[in-house]
Amino acid sequence: MAKGPGRRAVRRVGRVVVVIGVGNEYRRDDGAGLAVVTSLRDRVPPGVELVLTDGEPTRLIEAWTGAALAVVVDAVRADPPRPGRVHRFELDRPLAGATRTASSHGFGLDDAIQLALALDRMPGKLIVHAIEAADLTQGTGLTSLVAAAVGDVVSAVLGDIRDAGTPA
Repeated sequence: MAKGPGRRAVRRVGRVVVVIGVGNEYRRDDGAGLAVVTSLRDRVPPGVELVLTDGEPTRLIEAWTGAALAVVVDAVRADPPRPGRVHRFELDRPLAGATRTASSHGFGLDDAIQLALALDRMPGKLIVHAIEAADLTQGTGLTSLVAAAVGDVVSAVLGDIRDAGTPA
């Protein structure tokens, strides 16, 4: 079962995979990362931890500390926008300045990476799947283009898990 923002992660020992869904289900497409992780329940092998979070940097760091692989799924803004388009990045350092404001949150992944590097708490490998959002206003439910991308990202995350040597 996925853990939420207020619960502490258990200290990991050994080779572990964590999939982190970032977002807010009450801000329409901002819930895309949460939808992906929810769809992964009962589809991931033992040893894969599913976490739901609001994207606050210290919560991201707590979720991925000690993991051999961390996969983060989040909604992003883009200019020009193409709602539902999916981006995949492998990161080991903060993003360049031009893409820093892409997250749909005020603080987030870039800040978490900077802090994790300073504290030596980066995962062995960090993969980010970002889904371009159409609507980040208050309300529930994903727009149709973003909802259609959720299945593709679920498949991509399962591929990442398989490539990491954890049968999916």
